[in-house]
Amino acid sequence: MEPGFITYQKFDDPALADALAETLKENNIEHVIKEESSGFDPSFSMSRAAVDYAVKVHPDNFERINALLLKQEEKYTETVDKDYYLFTFTDDELMEVVTKADEWSAFDVVLARKLLTERGKSISDKDIVEIEEKRIEELKQPEKSQTAWIAFGYIAALSGVSLVPYLSFAGIFIGWYLSHGKKTLPDGKRIHIYTESDQRQGNIIFWLGIVVFGVAFWYFVLR
Repeated sequence: MEPGFITYQKFDDPALADALAETLKENNIEHVIKEESSGFDPSFSMSRAAVDYAVKVHPDNFERINALLLKQEEKYTETVDKDYYLFTFTDDELMEVVTKADEWSAFDVVLARKLLTERGKSISDKDIVEIEEKRIEELKQPEKSQTAWIAFGYIAALSGVSLVPYLSFAGIFIGWYLSHGKKTLPDGKRIHIYTESDQRQGNIIFWLGIVVFGVAFWYFVLR
């Protein structure tokens, strides 16, 4: 994989990943497709898909790809069936699709903007730029303090002093995720998910879990 490449989008269907890759190839945008198993999830929920197909590109190309996909979808809005669910959306709901474009498909964003225009609520390109900038500022805000996960992380990390040393792994994983977990913004930038305070707590939990597990493993197994 090319250095510096990060995930642009993940799919549980390889055909969808190939379709995006073909579009990128046609526009001379370097990319790779990488199979990834489901990683650690602090909620411990199980993904229905054992493997994800991640399309990875250089972060500098994110905004170009966003614009490219929106342009590509414009032609399909002319032939969409009138029973498509966006036709039932109110103006406010359609505006939310436009303002939170990162949560919707490119087709839905383009169609929402088209429907708003047809209803007399046209959105200019300048408005779109301002909307995108405001949305990125919103997404930059860290998640609220993870008090419950921090408490559970400490409990799990310290569990190694009991007869269940392997439970310390949960604390190690939680600590790592709190301190290192990042999210990708629509413009390709990567930022930490949690506050600096939670990152520090996560780092403490991570190393505490490792130390406790090491001591417990020596005491209960090697000894």
